[in-house]
Amino acid sequence: MKRFGTFGLAAASLLAFAAFEQGNQVKAAGGPSEASGSPFRVLAPIESGNLMLFPVVRDSGKSLGETPFITLDEGIKSGEVEVTEAGRVQGLVRPRGTAQNTNRYPDPTQNSYRGDQVNTLVLVNNSAKPLLFLAGEIVTGGKQDRVIAKDRIVPVGADPIDLSVFCIEPGRWTESSPTFGAAAKAPSHGFMVQPTVRERAMVEKDQQQVWDSVHGAISRMAAAAAPRASAGSAGVYGAPAASSFGTTSYAKVMESNAVSDKVDEAAAPLMRSRDQVLARLREEHAIGVIVAVRGEIVWADLFADTELLSRYWTKLVRSYAAESLTEGESHAAPSVADAQHFLDAPVGGAETSEGSVGVYRYRELKSGFTETFVLESLLPGTGYDVHISKMKLRNPEPRIKFPQIYR
Repeated sequence: MKRFGTFGLAAASLLAFAAFEQGNQVKAAGGPSEASGSPFRVLAPIESGNLMLFPVVRDSGKSLGETPFITLDEGIKSGEVEVTEAGRVQGLVRPRGTAQNTNRYPDPTQNSYRGDQVNTLVLVNNSAKPLLFLAGEIVTGGKQDRVIAKDRIVPVGADPIDLSVFCIEPGRWTESSPTFGAAAKAPSHGFMVQPTVRERAMVEKDQQQVWDSVHGAISRMAAAAAPRASAGSAGVYGAPAASSFGTTSYAKVMESNAVSDKVDEAAAPLMRSRDQVLARLREEHAIGVIVAVRGEIVWADLFADTELLSRYWTKLVRSYAAESLTEGESHAAPSVADAQHFLDAPVGGAETSEGSVGVYRYRELKSGFTETFVLESLLPGTGYDVHISKMKLRNPEPRIKFPQIYR
């Protein structure tokens, strides 16, 4: 029998997410034809231009209380979390026999690292709290900027881990700094990759497809940030080439004034009144949001508690806002019932899982046109799902080959 923790009981329905066919028609891939009742309740949306966010609460209204984790941004800012290229792993290894080194993890010095690698970084958690990081978070520096490929928990005292990443800066392979930092000019400008790029890293797990999605996102951001054409022209965005930014780095493009200002503008109603929005979410005990872009429901992020949602709020909202800037087909605005259906409709499908005994389990559920990813904490005193992300799969990006200068 599958084991579900406190939040996991609520997630049981979520593990049977809807398979959305084209046009948002729902088709159950196995299982009963009707939902048997939802542990979640969807609230009226918060709107911002092409973006709609539906807050999600537990139907019971119960809260787990404060969770014990430190986030990646918090750990990097405090210096308690270090991320570096694989070739520097030796300098991060904890001395054997120290009080911290009580967990049984493989000695990374025994791994056959052959210098720095595109899809490998090394992370060490020196914090007194377990570290939580999410797929889609960006670390900048080293020989190229990277995006984290999957959710994970790193316990206190663990040896350095192999951090699964993808490059989001094709073309550079020269060191800009020995270690990595969080991608943000300031906390208020924090961001993670937008859903189209995040999907490629999580679902396809393929470097070329991540590069393709990065190239497409940069081109669309360039078009969105370009000045309007003159009155005598076609009257559309100037749509400069991505190279106009002078970089292939997704992070640097997002940090550029032109794009950052556009993202801020798209997210303004949610960010100018950030405290009020978060106060409302806390009052309602919201634990996540369902995301609709141009009327199409495309994503959901749910957390163990309201506090975790609030700590990721800026990064998530700006990633959703970036997605809402790009051109695409518009649909009629979804209703609360549509968003509720997105959570509740049961499905079948393949499930895979990985993890570390006594630390975490990470499950991937594939079904039709959706995929769901569930990070469950197995640490003492937890036993609940920390983060759930669910996406509607989109058509593949056009394949654009980049020079394989570091493969």
